Order: sequence, then C-alpha cells, then structure tokens
Amino acid sequence: MRSYLTHLECSNCAATFPADRLITTCPACAKVLYARYDLAAAAREMTPEALASRPWNLWRYAGILPVVDPVHRLTIGEGGTPLLEAPALGNAFGLDRLLVKDEGQNPTGSFKARGLGMAVSRAKELGANALAIPSAGNAASAMAAYAARAGIPAYVFMPADTPAVMKAECRAYGAHVFLVDGLINDAGKVAREAGPHFDWFDVSTLKEPYRAEGKKTMGIELVEQLGWRVPDAIVYPTGGGTGIVGMWKAFAELEEMGLIGPRRPKMIVVQAEGCAPIVRAYEAGERHAGLWDHASTVAAGLRVPVAIGDYLILDAIRESGGTALTVSDAELMEGVDLAAVHEGLFVSPEAGAAYVATRRLCESGFLERDDEVVIFSTGSGMKHTELIPTGSDAFPILNPNASAPDLAAAISTV
Repeated sequence: MRSYLTHLECSNCAATFPADRLITTCPACAKVLYARYDLAAAAREMTPEALASRPWNLWRYAGILPVVDPVHRLTIGEGGTPLLEAPALGNAFGLDRLLVKDEGQNPTGSFKARGLGMAVSRAKELGANALAIPSAGNAASAMAAYAARAGIPAYVFMPADTPAVMKAECRAYGAHVFLVDGLINDAGKVAREAGPHFDWFDVSTLKEPYRAEGKKTMGIELVEQLGWRVPDAIVYPTGGGTGIVGMWKAFAELEEMGLIGPRRPKMIVVQAEGCAPIVRAYEAGERHAGLWDHASTVAAGLRVPVAIGDYLILDAIRESGGTALTVSDAELMEGVDLAAVHEGLFVSPEAGAAYVATRRLCESGFLERDDEVVIFSTGSGMKHTELIPTGSDAFPILNPNASAPDLAAAISTV
C-alpha cells in the first residue's frame, strides 16, 4: 500500500512545510510538527476488509504512515502486539473488563520499537548519514537496533545510571554509546550542542515528526482489535508522552476516515512521584509543564523532567475527560508484582505504574466496574531484573543430600 503523506503541519502555529526533507521542529515556533495525509484517499484503501488480509504488524497501516518507498520500511517484527484479557487483576481491582496491551513483546522489549522503527525508516529514506538520540534506555536500544538494520551509524547519549542491559544492547547493536552525568534532558543538551560538529540527525522525542507516527499505531491497532471502537479508558505511563500524542492523533485521523466515531477514551497519564511535570501542570490548570527539578525514580523511562509535547499531552487529557496522577516508587514496583502474580506478565517498572494507578482509580471511583479499561504495558521486566531481589537471602537454599522429611520441612517454611 502506498503512503498518502502530503505535508507537515505545526501542532502549535499551524504553519505548513514540505515533507520531502529532514526536519526537526517547526522552523517558525520550534514546536512539534505533525505529518499530514490525504485521509480521504487513504480511507478508500484502508478499509476493515482490506486490512484483514494484511500482515499483522504496524506496516499494515502504511497509507497513514510517512515512509513513501516500501524499500525503506524497516522491520524486525514491531507492532501486532496482543490485547490480553486480565480477569484476575480486573477482579482484584473491581473491573469487569480489564485489558492489557502488551507492548513488551515488541523488538528490543518495549513500545519504543514502534516510534524508533518509524523514525529511522523515514530518516533513511530522506538521506540521513548518521543518527543521534538522548535516551533513558529503551529508546536508545530501539534506535540502535533499527539503525543497525538500516546500516546507519548510531550515536547514543544516556544517563550514566541507565540500566546496564540497555547499555549492553546499544553496544551490541554497534552504536557509539556515551554516558552523561545527569538526566535525559542533560543527555539531550550534550547531543544538541555536539550535533553541529557532526553529520547526524537527532531523533529525540517529538523533536522530529515521525516517532509519533510509529507510536500512533498503538491506537490504530487497539481500535482494530476492539472491532473498530475505542475503550472507555486508556491508562498510560508517561515520560515524554509520544504515545499519548500519537494515539490522540490517530483517533482523529480514524474518525476522519470513517473508521470510528467521535467518542474518545479517557486518556489517563501516570507519572512517578519523583518526576511528575505533566501531573503538576494538569493539577494547576496549566497548558505547559515546567522543568521538574531533581527528578528521581527507579523507573528510568518516567524520569523525563521536561517534555516538548507537554501541551499536546495535556490537551488530550482534558479533551478526553481523563486525568493525571502519580505513584510512588514502592507502588510502581508493587504494580510489577501485581501483573506478574495475577496475570503471569513480567512488566517494566514504568508499566507497573500503570497497573497500580488503575487500582487507585478504581478505589477512588474515577473508573467504574463496567468501564472497559486498557492498560498499556509499555515494556518487558526482563530489562529491569536489577530491581528484583535475587540474592542468596531471597531464595531458600536446599541441601540435596538432606532426607526427604528434612527437605519437606524446609520447603514448608517458605
């Protein structure tokens, strides 16, 4: 299927630009650029009947994705993640219809594969010679993987305390990895200031137009999995917020194409207590979120002190009748346990925040028993095993030469 990409439009000042060259933010106001499409033409090809015969991955929606030449549509299996029923957790929370969109099954173990797969594909198509990214971890490993697939050099700037497995992934994919003494915004500053000295294109969150286009496929996929309707609520752990921005854009496009109606899910943003700029701005009634000083949380993907797409995230929350809330580090790790013990899902601490937030929203009455609620489980816990106790004091040690009664006695004490 061809792409019906037509141009770029600023999400803030509405200025328009051609889409045939590498570009970052709006040249007029430095805000987020949106890719725009001939949606009427795309709708004639992207019908439910036509989609049913296509491979179950994000490229099935190529008509409203930005990569024009199919040869540049990089893939290592991204998209097509399952929408799982979660009856045990639903029963524990007081929900009759709780669903989990398991993004941890994407390549490199997180939803970042969608956005970076799209950004790298489009950058390759437009002639980028090298790519750079500041990242708290998962985005870097995804970019490095797709850059390797594309044959493009990758430069990664990560906080020094980024989880070790993500550093190792980037190195394994052949990326040039640099550790920064600070947070992701500090890593961004390094990449931005060094950039003019090198021939690389920066694929930072929402600082180019195409990561959001990959992330929007989460919303399209969800709607298709539900039979071309939206749920009552989406609970989403939020750092830079590209997923919220992308899905909100997707719902508008799908409505214009006649695939859904005007109804929207409540968009619920979850952040960590130690880094919650969006929640603070939402509670204060502001449209922009200021820098969060001294950001701290064990969930690296939520440790984003400032987001360029703040106004777009906040618009989606308010226009949908959603909300924004924080959870503590202890709570989000409890959420990891809840998903694992009740549903057999080993999720990232960021995703754990969404699980425990869902419980709290049920307890407060914001979510009601008959609401259809979708938790976006954004990453795999396999990349965060350093947060799970595994030392010798965490497990009983058995003597294989002990008698059967002694073994039974030791086991029964656990």
